[in-house]
Amino acid sequence: MYEKLLVAVDHSEITGRVTDAARELARLAGGEVWLLHVLELAAPGKYAGPGLTGNETRAEEQASVDAMAGEFTRAGIKAHGELRHTAFGYAAREIVEDAKTHDVDAIVMGSRGRGDLAGLVLGSTAHKVIHLADRPVLVVR
Repeated sequence: MYEKLLVAVDHSEITGRVTDAARELARLAGGEVWLLHVLELAAPGKYAGPGLTGNETRAEEQASVDAMAGEFTRAGIKAHGELRHTAFGYAAREIVEDAKTHDVDAIVMGSRGRGDLAGLVLGSTAHKVIHLADRPVLVVR
């Protein structure tokens, strides 16, 4: 069973479904969860793409992740909240490296549901994680 999970979260509408799925998996296995929020930062003057807020302070971002971890803790699941900043286009690598660092059994993350063409052109973090990861990846839609 998946006793250690890395749950990649952001501020998208799918995040609630991602955390619900991860909470259920962790509850069933009596597991532990690392909630990771990776904020991609664009170079000045470059378009950073959809979903990049850039408006929250680091403290606000960390508080959001800590609140999610608190929900897991209240459900009786050991949880840790982590925040990472990386260059635009490197979120998948951060997620995979964090999974290795914590030696998790699986990665749980969401997909914004872009079609194949849009995912190919714009790049899909979930798609990249699936190809880079050396462990199971559960993609929630």
